[in-house]
Amino acid sequence: MSAKPLAGLRVVEMTHMVMGPTCGMILADLGADVIKVEPPEGDNTRRLTGPGIGFATVFNRNKRSLAIDLKDGRGREAVLRLIDRADVFSENFRPGALDRLGFGRDALAARNPRLIYVSHKGFQDGPYAHRVALDEVVQMMGGLAWMTGPPGQPLRAGSSVNDIMGGMFGAIGVLAALEERHRTGRGSHVVASLYENTVLLMAQHMAQHAITGRPLQPMSVRNPTWGVYDIIDTADGERVFVGVVTDTQWGAFCAAFGYDDLAADARLATNNGRVAERAWLIPELARRLGALDAATLCARFEAIGLPFAPIVRPEQLFDDPHLNASGGLLPITLPDGRTAKLPALPLALDGARPGLDRQPPEVGEHGRAVLAEAGLTEAEIDALVAAGVVRLPQPAPA
Repeated sequence: MSAKPLAGLRVVEMTHMVMGPTCGMILADLGADVIKVEPPEGDNTRRLTGPGIGFATVFNRNKRSLAIDLKDGRGREAVLRLIDRADVFSENFRPGALDRLGFGRDALAARNPRLIYVSHKGFQDGPYAHRVALDEVVQMMGGLAWMTGPPGQPLRAGSSVNDIMGGMFGAIGVLAALEERHRTGRGSHVVASLYENTVLLMAQHMAQHAITGRPLQPMSVRNPTWGVYDIIDTADGERVFVGVVTDTQWGAFCAAFGYDDLAADARLATNNGRVAERAWLIPELARRLGALDAATLCARFEAIGLPFAPIVRPEQLFDDPHLNASGGLLPITLPDGRTAKLPALPLALDGARPGLDRQPPEVGEHGRAVLAEAGLTEAEIDALVAAGVVRLPQPAPA
């Protein structure tokens, strides 16, 4: 299988922030021609600071940019001509906003019946559909923040998990709609939503409550399934997560570390027994394992095939040997011209990782080519540029 299975698919994207751009990034990484339609001044996401400063860089790779004024009828008509030739239209505007501009689902389907229209929303249809949603909003109202923080202190997850997951479901919906189009010849409307993402993430906890009938405790409250499933402070000041989750692993663990006394203790012979003895067992293991440095502890766990993980900060991932050896990081150009290695899609197709064909585009970088492909003449494009409806990149100074 080619690492670019969606080659030949054209996507017109009117999205911003994370959710919609993630959908487009996935489709682009898989080979689709994704055209990012943004205002002449550029998508507002490009100007974010703080934790949002990297959004535009991360989620716009492998796309082309058309910077055009949709408030101008000439700009709207040019983009409609582009959509007439597209397979997919992707958006994440508030309900009704694009209808007023002539880009609603019904209007576009009338022009291009084969078009797949994918909307990225806060909620599916229902009583909440009118609400404004952000990742943090749905984490709070969907139970994720409750399960993440300490008791009584809801805490959002440390990433835009629902935005990214919403984009993934948008892309999955597009693929399903494409398969349906193969049979029917007609496009359909795909809606992915943030709130329902969160609820899916809560499915295991909801099922736990349904089965046990007991109130749920946050994940920060240790109610372990496994006897040994903990973070150890090592002798060199690092921290390592270790797990011993089966009785066979317990025997291998004790043998590898020379813990004959623990192996002989009948109270610890089964996982359930070790769970019951955690009050003294975990402090004892912390004392013994804490005498080792992190590298030694990790090497021993790896040698005997037991679960372990050093506690890593995101900035340490740039130098991760596995990511660098496996094609898991792509050389992305940052807004200031420097290069950083940022994550690829976490999949391989017949051993090939989807890679990088285009750097994140400058505002309007591909406008002239995109409009020509939509059927506009050079004179028409020049007139739009002269009127300020279309922005093209300025040539670099000589």
